[in-house]
Parts: sequence; structure tokens; C-alpha cells
Amino acid sequence: MAKRALIVDDSKSARLSLARTLEKHAIEVDTAESAELALEYLWTHRPDAIFMDHNMPGMDGLQAVQAIKNNPRTATIPIMMYTSQEGELYLSQARALGAIGVLPKQIKPADVTKMLYQLNLATDRRNSSDTGSFRPVPDNVTVIGDDGPVHPAHAFEMPFNNGALREQLTDLRRTVLSGFDAQGDRLLADMRGVLHELHPPPPAAALPASRPWPPWVPAAAMATAFVVLVGFLWHQSSELSDVEEQLAALQASGPVATAVAPEPAAAADSSAAATATANTAAPGTAASDPAPVPRVSIRPIIQQVPYGVEPFSGSRLDSLRQLFDRLTAQGYQGTVDIRTYSGRFCLVGNANDGYSLAPDDLLYSRCDLVSGAHDDPTASAVRIPVALADLIGSVRTSTHDQIRPQITGGEGSSAAGYPTVSDMLTAGEWNRAAAANNRVEIRLR
Repeated sequence: MAKRALIVDDSKSARLSLARTLEKHAIEVDTAESAELALEYLWTHRPDAIFMDHNMPGMDGLQAVQAIKNNPRTATIPIMMYTSQEGELYLSQARALGAIGVLPKQIKPADVTKMLYQLNLATDRRNSSDTGSFRPVPDNVTVIGDDGPVHPAHAFEMPFNNGALREQLTDLRRTVLSGFDAQGDRLLADMRGVLHELHPPPPAAALPASRPWPPWVPAAAMATAFVVLVGFLWHQSSELSDVEEQLAALQASGPVATAVAPEPAAAADSSAAATATANTAAPGTAASDPAPVPRVSIRPIIQQVPYGVEPFSGSRLDSLRQLFDRLTAQGYQGTVDIRTYSGRFCLVGNANDGYSLAPDDLLYSRCDLVSGAHDDPTASAVRIPVALADLIGSVRTSTHDQIRPQITGGEGSSAAGYPTVSDMLTAGEWNRAAAANNRVEIRLR
């Protein structure tokens, strides 16, 4: 089975150059222009190796490596940094996050061969006990050189003491063997096809009957799948129903409903001002009653974000796209406030090797770091992926800026309270509350 590699680089020329080099070694290649697209690719594919660039828009290469290694489904995929970054410090940092090495952009054929062996994408056919097909010349044989007879012991001394020639012969041998393997695989595939046509497989009745599954096993599997599907559809339907209720309330309340409902004090001031205006109207003129300010209760749409995952990726990005489509179709006008909140997780590790979620049975007092706190030096601003930025731009353009998405980062707000810190508090109890607070909230204004 052919090996498959994923190249993640925002440079088209760099992706094409490395892809051509790998395809010469019979390796199938998939590419991604950004780290976010690479993470989406890994949801449905599992390559044999990943070549990761460092400098990219949005999430950089080291952040992508950390996200891949934190996911148990992709943690075992070997990652090679493919970047112009160099130096022992950068190599140590990349290896600490999970990469196995750094491959320079100015790549050499010998570096490619060594790298493929390191990634298990090619089999090293060299044998330390193999000294080649050359045998020493017997002493009783006379060797004739360009300048006359040469002693057999010195006949081949000069050529094979040359290290460069040995390296060239080794590369040539690898190239020839890889060509033989590729040609052999094609011949075997053709032969299997011919044999299949000449000798088709026996009918199913001739095969020994396998032991059938009990009747209740398929029924239980179908019932489980049906329950999961119904639960997923119900969750999506409930979110869309909330949006439709909010839109219906906004449309029923008239043009003023697109504004934020005033606070009680402000509403009282407005009522008093309207009453004063009616009392001071000219005699004989009927004072019109002021239109009541509508009060629309808009519940936020809350989406949980797993630890170590970008908030605007995967299913959450698809939900935003569906929400914008529904708002556009119903003629909504206003601001879509998208706010991210970070949970404060209990982590173990260090700055050099990276941090990970603490075991559930670990005491909270043994945590090495609680992320998301105000004094956390690793906290960073909200990053908008390229795919979300393109979506927001297309929504503003298509609606002539009638729908205005706004993305901010929440601070100090908790959807679920954190447990009281005590000597018996465990990391599992704390992280369950942090997972509930790690979320994205969407409000219509």
C-alpha cells in the first residue's frame, strides 16, 4: 500500500517542490494552505507523515503541532517541520512540542533519503554486513592499467577510498532498487488482475458458512445508531428553533426591535418624557400615545469548545455559516455578537515540553499551571482563522453591511461556577467546570 504524506505550507511553490520530491519515491501527497485546513483534513484522513511549515497566517506551525499531538486520534502521526527556521534552539523547541526534526526548504537528495528513512516512508535496504558485490583479486592475477601492470592489492585502492564516490554509488543503488520495487508492484498488480479474470473466486455457496450473528445484534446496532442520529438532529433543530424564535420576535416588534432593549431606569425616563410632551401639547390637539419600547428576550446560542481546539473550526464554523445563511434569507438587520470565553484548565507539564490536561485523580494543588487566568503569561488575543474572516467578509458584502458580525474575547465570565478550592479538590472536578466555561456565545443585537 502506497504511503501518504500531508504538506502544510502557505507557499504554493514550496508545496509543489516538496511534493515532486516525494512523488519520485512513490509517496502520495495531499496539501493544505494553512494549519486550520490541515486540522480539518485530519478529522477524516490519517496520513503516514506530516510536513509542517512554521510561518503561516493564523495558527503557526508549532501551534499546529501542539494541537495535533494533544488529540489522541492524531498524536501518533510523525511530524517533520519543513521551514527555513534553523538553529539548535528552534530544533529543541520543535522536538519538545512533538516534531521529530526540522527539514530545510533548500532540500538535498541525500537529506530526502535520510528523512524518508526517519519517517518510515521508505525501507532502508542497506546491510551493515554487506560489503558490496566486489571481491578481492587473487594474487596470481595480473591487472593491466593505463600505465602498465598494477599489483592486484593496489588495483582498486584509489577509486574506493574516495568517500564521494561511495556516496554516489549508494544513492545510485537506492534509486535502482526503488525503481525495481515500483516496477515489480505494477507487474504484480497486472498479474493479479489477469489471474482474477482467468480464475474467478468461487461462489459464496461454496465457501464454508460462517457463524451468523445473533438476531438481536444487528437490531441493537441499528437502534443505537438511530438514537445517536435523533439526538444530533434534535440538538441542531433546537439551535435553529432558538434563532427562528429570536427573529420572529424581532420582526413582530417593528423597526425599533433591532436596537438593544433599554434598562428599566432608561425606560422610566423615556416614559416620563413622553408624558410631559403630551401634557404640554397645544389645546385642541390630541397628543398621540408614544409607541411602547419593545422588550425582546434574546437568548444566546452557546457552543462548547473542547480543550486544545480552535473555537472557530469544524462544526462550529459550519454552524456559523448556516446561521448567516438563515439570517440573510429572513432579511435580518443588525449585529451578530460572537464572543469566545476561555475556561481555566488545570494543567501539568512545563514551558519546554508543553502542558497537557492533568489526570482526573490528581489534586488541584498539584497543578503546574491553571490556564486562562488573568495573570497567565501564555494567554493570547482572539485569533480569527482565514476561513472565518472570508465568511465574515462575504456576509458583509452580500448583505450590503446589513448583517455585521463582531468577534470579541470574553474575560471573567463563567457559564458554570468553579468549585471551591480545598485540599480535597481534584483536577477532574475543576476541569469539568473549565470545560463548561470554554465556549462560544452568539447574540443577535
